[in-house]
Amino acid sequence: QVRLVEAGGGLVQAGGSLRLSCVASGDRFHINDMAWSRQAPGKQRELVARITRGGITEYADSVKGRFTVSRDNAKNMMYLQMNSLKPEDTAVYSCNADGVLLTMSRTFQSWGQGTQVTVSS
Repeated sequence: QVRLVEAGGGLVQAGGSLRLSCVASGDRFHINDMAWSRQAPGKQRELVARITRGGITEYADSVKGRFTVSRDNAKNMMYLQMNSLKPEDTAVYSCNADGVLLTMSRTFQSWGQGTQVTVSS
């Protein structure tokens, strides 16, 4: 399978910035789309940003103009630059990826464990 690990979460004041990263590892795989989602306590999971292998991006309305998703296909990594953070951005942020396991010729979808982002007012 493909394992995803996030890093970069933490505590930041409102108006501050954080950069999250997500790295994929495993045995011979090809990643298509990657995405960041978040879940705050008592709320449903929300898609934050998505990026295709070719670099086409889409964002939730709540983060447009503040967050930027990017990826490095050679390193199997994805990033989320978060600027102008607001208390309502507080959540556990998780990355996910879908693609193909080359050794088994089948598709996969994997999720990371998540990283906590807390924005204080």
